[in-house]
Amino acid sequence: MKHPFQNFQVDHMTLLLQPKLYKVAYVIFDIIFGVGSQDLLYEKRKEWIKGEGEKSLTFAVCIGEGASEDPNLNKTIIAVVQPSEPEKQRSHVREMLDNHMAASHWQHIALRTPDLLAFHKHSIERGVNFITPILKDDADDLIQVFSGEWYFPGMPASGMFFEFLQRNPNEEHMKVVEEQNREMWFRDKTFLGLYGEKEGEYQSGNVTPFIDFDLFDAIYDLLKDKEIWDIKPADVEAVEKLMLENGRKKVKTQEVAAK
Repeated sequence: MKHPFQNFQVDHMTLLLQPKLYKVAYVIFDIIFGVGSQDLLYEKRKEWIKGEGEKSLTFAVCIGEGASEDPNLNKTIIAVVQPSEPEKQRSHVREMLDNHMAASHWQHIALRTPDLLAFHKHSIERGVNFITPILKDDADDLIQVFSGEWYFPGMPASGMFFEFLQRNPNEEHMKVVEEQNREMWFRDKTFLGLYGEKEGEYQSGNVTPFIDFDLFDAIYDLLKDKEIWDIKPADVEAVEKLMLENGRKKVKTQEVAAK
């Protein structure tokens, strides 16, 4: 059964580019996609080495708008990120691109839900891993959370994950978020905080997967002899049972650790 909070819409996407492509892409968005100064939503920069000047970290552009009466739900947005760190300094963005031997790589897609709290609870109960709590962005009047990456045992991290968000959250939702997370991340801190979180994961070599590897293996073992057209409702129910059990164990472990 599809729940109302599973009615997703694409809110925005994040694109990683090698530095050589970054500036070229900035101009192409203007000339080919018609992105003018009014469509540049933000551009962030940082001085990595004192005295060498600032380097651009990221920019976001609106490449189109829909017909919704709510302008916040109209925009088609792409955020672009380059590895701006000095060559001798580690960069998870550079590693993602180099590991894929790519000039560009779609890092994450942000899916908008009408009820982020309900979706988040549904996912946690089924063993989904998130690398942040639900965060508040006052500048854009939204709440958001970032998942672990989509990859599986024996493979390197994929560099691909999801952001889930809700725009224009009501007061009840905001109260819950504020109670759960006393430290609010605002626009600049949200990007830099996520950037730092991923950098820490890649430097430690411990990149959080979307679901734990033991759960992945258990699901795979149930389905490995079936083609997708052979997967029946009973198989889906069996998989969900595994996920719910994994979620219960994780919550119980976290509760014990918190005492």
